[in-house]
Amino acid sequence: MKIGIPKELKDQESRVGMTPAGVRSLSEDGHEVFVEAGAGLGSGFENDEFERAGARLLATADEIWATGDMIIKVKEPIEPEYGRMRAGQTLFTYLHLAPVPGLTRELQEHKVTGVAYETITDARGGLPLLVPMSEVAGRMSVLVGATYLQRAHGGRGVLISGVPGVPPGDVVVIGGGIVGMNAIQLAHGMRARVTVLETSAERMRYIDEVFHGAVTTLASNRLNLEAALARADLLIGAVLIPGASAPMLVTREQLKLMKTGALIVDVAVDQGGCIETTRPTTHSDPVFEVDGVVHYCVANMPGAVPRTSTFALTNVTLPFARTIARDGIEQAARDDRNIWNGINTYDGHITYEAVAESQGRAYTDLSELL
Repeated sequence: MKIGIPKELKDQESRVGMTPAGVRSLSEDGHEVFVEAGAGLGSGFENDEFERAGARLLATADEIWATGDMIIKVKEPIEPEYGRMRAGQTLFTYLHLAPVPGLTRELQEHKVTGVAYETITDARGGLPLLVPMSEVAGRMSVLVGATYLQRAHGGRGVLISGVPGVPPGDVVVIGGGIVGMNAIQLAHGMRARVTVLETSAERMRYIDEVFHGAVTTLASNRLNLEAALARADLLIGAVLIPGASAPMLVTREQLKLMKTGALIVDVAVDQGGCIETTRPTTHSDPVFEVDGVVHYCVANMPGAVPRTSTFALTNVTLPFARTIARDGIEQAARDDRNIWNGINTYDGHITYEAVAESQGRAYTDLSELL
């Protein structure tokens, strides 16, 4: 198979779809790998590293997209890339289609097989390709939160660790999944007072046991949420419904309960966000203010640490990429239900039910097409 790895185009997105080590594995499997010149520079990979790994460098993204039977990326295509897609091509990347009907239509119109990292499953029903970036984003949420709580960045001027004689800041995490757990770990390690709101009693027991009662767990309901909002210095939105738009849990009206200069980091922004006032931002312009509350809503947070993120991502995407390249997407999907679950669009159809429901559009079961 011919595999293309283009340079990412999103604002300050410096990750690349595959490390040189991953390229070597694909090359040794007998595939032709084409890498856009400069694609890895932001992650610290020189062009000649890819060449030594067996890749052929191409000068432009147009050449990559025209050559590749499968395109391996990090983030979803943006408008300049739409015209490069072609029928029958497999696109293997994060797609997060639910809140972006425009991209969904482009994938349908170009009859691209869109295989979404975030909906591929494992034997336990987990989301193995989402986990490493969720880990990165969860930890970053506390780091950027600590930064933007500084007065110079418009925050309350709170040091979340506190100092002797001064209490620590209050960090409230909505959701105790992968993002939430990583945010809790870092916030707790920085000596913040941490509260997590969660719907699962089993998950709350787990968090309580792991942190030996040092983290407050609350059943996620309106009363508990509003009380937590009132005391939060930093609020982290960390909820996920696989493939679907994130549930809107904090309304604009409830925002008025928060302190002036408090900070929201909505990690769920790439699925539409769980705060009513969320809108996607970029690393170049990451924050905005609504009713005195600062919002950080960067949709590709791990892009700020591209070297760490690219290694972590390739660790989990490479086995699936090798299978798809070896067998072709149709046979790979027939043989492996986990890959089947990753196919969001196929031959002009939406084949992931949660995406169709989120957009109010027609869903086609993949079994009708394969």
